[in-house]
Amino acid sequence: MNDYQRSGLGLAVAGFICLSLGDAVVKSMADQWPAIAVAALRFSIGGAVLSVLLLRSEGPRAFIPTHPWLQLARGICLAVASVSFFSAIYLMPLAEAMAIAFLSPVLTQLLAGVLLKEVIHRRVWYASLAAFAGVLIVLRPNLAELGLAALLPLNAALFMALLMITNRASAGQGSALSMQVFVALVCAPILIAGAAAARLSGIAAFEFGWPSWDVVLRCAVVAFTASAAHWLAYVGAARAGAAAIAPAIYVQMISAIGLGWWWFGDRPDLATLAGAALIVGSGLYLWQAGKSPRTT
Repeated sequence: MNDYQRSGLGLAVAGFICLSLGDAVVKSMADQWPAIAVAALRFSIGGAVLSVLLLRSEGPRAFIPTHPWLQLARGICLAVASVSFFSAIYLMPLAEAMAIAFLSPVLTQLLAGVLLKEVIHRRVWYASLAAFAGVLIVLRPNLAELGLAALLPLNAALFMALLMITNRASAGQGSALSMQVFVALVCAPILIAGAAAARLSGIAAFEFGWPSWDVVLRCAVVAFTASAAHWLAYVGAARAGAAAIAPAIYVQMISAIGLGWWWFGDRPDLATLAGAALIVGSGLYLWQAGKSPRTT
């Protein structure tokens, strides 16, 4: 790997650290605003800023998608994944929720076989069994304490995998910026409607008023870190290649452990770390196997 490629890998690593930082900022709002309201404000801010950038760089025609229904599907998947994950990190230690959410690369491989008619190789099944074993290990204390709410990060992983599938299907339908704008502009109204419905439900946990200035600021920080992370990962992939930077995503796990420990006092036990290692190892195995010419 030359210096140019190494710089690309470094940019990707910085991007994935930004994502963990944004997740920690979301968790810091757990006692102030419901997760669905935070997600709605985060994507509203992000969608507005990205739309201005797209308008200035590509003009009004860039806002017309070639396949609207596909963009709608992407937005729905992102909305469900975001609310599920934000709710999970409200309730669970950041590292544990992150570990379970990292099941998404394995689920993407499985779902690609069903939805995109891709061949599912035996290695995918091996990796899936190992990853699900890791999920069970990480879930063990949370199911007892939280009940079915502990499955929220698993739901986030499922819908993030579906987002990855729809992203594959959207390849070549616009620039990287327009793809971010499309998904944000679909996601934000869905989340706003969901937040309004939740507030009108009468459930105490969903009661909320206008956000304080610090909640707005933190949502803006989350929107900025997420957009910066996607840009850094995109530039990193352009310099070093997508395959080269793929393992760097697991830097998020290390960042989540460190931030959770430092910011919230969440210290993962050895069993949790072992389960996380199984999940991460399964994803790395699939990445390495994908580079190999073997097909079984």
